Amino acid sequence: MTTWILRHPAGTGFRVGVKDLIDVAGEPTTAACRAVAATATPAPADAPCLAGLRAAIARGEACYAGKTNLHELAYGITGVNAAFGTPVNPLDARRVPGGSSSGAAVAVATREADVAYGSDTGGSIRIPAACCGVAGLKTTHGRVPLAGVRPLAPGFDTVGPMARDVAGLIAGMALLEPGFVPGEAPEQIRVGRVPVVAEESWETAVDAALVAAGWDVAPATLPDLDTILAAAMTLLDAETWLSDGDLLRKAPELIGDDVRDRLRKASSVGADAVTTARVTQKAWRRAIDEHWERFDVLAFPTLLADPPLLEDAGRMPQIRGLNAAVNLAGLPAVALPVPKRAGGLPASIQLVGPAGDEERLLAIAGVLEVVVAQAGL
Repeated sequence: MTTWILRHPAGTGFRVGVKDLIDVAGEPTTAACRAVAATATPAPADAPCLAGLRAAIARGEACYAGKTNLHELAYGITGVNAAFGTPVNPLDARRVPGGSSSGAAVAVATREADVAYGSDTGGSIRIPAACCGVAGLKTTHGRVPLAGVRPLAPGFDTVGPMARDVAGLIAGMALLEPGFVPGEAPEQIRVGRVPVVAEESWETAVDAALVAAGWDVAPATLPDLDTILAAAMTLLDAETWLSDGDLLRKAPELIGDDVRDRLRKASSVGADAVTTARVTQKAWRRAIDEHWERFDVLAFPTLLADPPLLEDAGRMPQIRGLNAAVNLAGLPAVALPVPKRAGGLPASIQLVGPAGDEERLLAIAGVLEVVVAQAGL
């Protein structure tokens, strides 16, 4: 039961899991945290982002599969949760499932759900998607309403779908945003390949997929990414302290060791550091926006290496890649599994597009998915 906080019997139609940060009427929202669960009461109403799902349920086209597990408070990227259990990575049970939307990724990977809604604040959809070999969409910041979604860092928080393929992501978006349909992919797709230092097998898998697609690929020069990532984590931590600092003050014994340590560090982020990070954020957004004149998408590996073994979970921050930088820019991004030539666990490619351009981004991702399957990489 580690995949689910609460599971419902199978119903009619498309099965949809909901990360236990999102309010579902009549059910408590626990954030997979004992400190929250201790006082949680049934939500009086659904989060507004579930309105499309409820309408589909009423038409007999979908069913609510239950609340999926997560890294406690959504404040972690391993998916390891000592209190509520750690979802089992279906690709390799010895490895972390990724977080924070761990249960959502495992639910779709094991076909216990067709779509699962996750949240993504610094990679929490794309990282578990990469760890578990599924697809995930981080939406543009502000596109999906966050009312009724427990906040982590409101300036970064987003809700989006996870599924086994792009068709599932499209179906998930159509429930989150009724009327959503993918756009048209450009005839010749222009890709900005962002250089990162990843394991060779991951770099090779990403480049092989782009070559197979026959797209127009050129290097994309970005500012000092170490500075960008540091700014992202400074702001994310500062906002998380405002959201969850009270839990540490009131019930530290009910919070897992890793999250408790992170909250304590977040409490020390000062106003000057936040001000500097905001300046970096503005410059970063300007710099990345300049690329949309030249490129349709930016591409890079979602992670820098295979997900670590559970006993080495502390290595995850070293391989999290550029995910938090995308959140700092507020842009949409899709993570897709791509095979490695030598076999083994799949790699994952991330495609990033302009703000509000999910329709075209998913169309482009769909093209790549078909090409990769046909090429038999």
